Amino acid sequence: MKRIVCVFAVLCLSFCLSLPFSAGAVSATAAVVINGDTGDILYSRNADVRLPMASTTKIMTAILLIENCDDLDDELITTREMVKVEGSSMGLLPGDRVSYRALLYGMMLSSGNDAANTTAIAIGGSIGGFVDMMNAKAAELGLNNTHFATPSGLDAEGHYTTAAELALLTAYALKNPVFAEAAAAKSATLCFGNPPYRRTVKNHNKLLSMYNDVIGVKTGYTKKSGRCLVSAARQDGKYVIAVTLNDGNDWADHRVLLDTGLAAIDVYEFTPPAATVSVPLVNGGAAEVLSNIGAAQFCIPKGQSVTAVTCLPRFLYAPVLKNEIIGSVDYYCSDRLVYRSNIIVQADAQYKAAGVLLEIFEIFKYMFRS
Repeated sequence: MKRIVCVFAVLCLSFCLSLPFSAGAVSATAAVVINGDTGDILYSRNADVRLPMASTTKIMTAILLIENCDDLDDELITTREMVKVEGSSMGLLPGDRVSYRALLYGMMLSSGNDAANTTAIAIGGSIGGFVDMMNAKAAELGLNNTHFATPSGLDAEGHYTTAAELALLTAYALKNPVFAEAAAAKSATLCFGNPPYRRTVKNHNKLLSMYNDVIGVKTGYTKKSGRCLVSAARQDGKYVIAVTLNDGNDWADHRVLLDTGLAAIDVYEFTPPAATVSVPLVNGGAAEVLSNIGAAQFCIPKGQSVTAVTCLPRFLYAPVLKNEIIGSVDYYCSDRLVYRSNIIVQADAQYKAAGVLLEIFEIFKYMFRS
């Protein structure tokens, strides 16, 4: 469908960005802070260097569990193959009855390698099959410097990512409300076992209690990778994600990194005008379709401009139904799409027969009108 594109608005911001610390002050081998809304890098140190990422791997395992499970409250029975794994554990034993939701929280809070392996075999059919799913998802998301070899993050040949790509994966995962809720939970009461019984697990992520605006996300450690940490924070509409790999002082570094990111962005807000937009209707009971433009709120780097572009079809065919999306207002920052606000139909417009010749005339009229 052809579209008419017109410039809707341009906003110019003039601010100076001042980072509160130098790159040398970060203890991590690699670090990054990104704008959670746009993916823009606000601070980086060796952000594109491939490194092992320990249990932050479970961000990918968790989002694949959510996306490939029809009902998180469905249960499975664990096998010895599922739970026989070294390292951190949520406490699964062979023969336990456990829900997929409990596996999710066991991964995200207790960093259970048993939960990750159980998920892998249940969802992927085998560890190798699930690893293939992980790498396929990484390719789908454009994470070209990321490769998985385990679902848990235990050290293995060919298991690596970069700080920048781990941040982008996290931004994707946090768009899922189920993942976001688990990542932000300080504790959870889970029921599993043989027979199942209730027990409470606590989140290993101390930042949830150390930094008021933190909303997650995941800790990690192995001898090879060192301490790894992914965090995210929301403050007054601002949203940033920080990643450190091999960082012996990660709790302190993340507080500063999050402060840095939040100070580097501003919130752009657009409230649509009271008037609605209209689109001509071919062969309908009304001369035009009236639609509302949705409000917009997102973060942009200080000193950057926003261009809002309205995208609408030249005409529509009846019937058009209430709440149908017929166009959008696309917001661009540095020539990149950062937010899309839908244009939504206010009321039904039904089909009304008008004859073939009249329909053809109306179509040509709308196609060639200026």
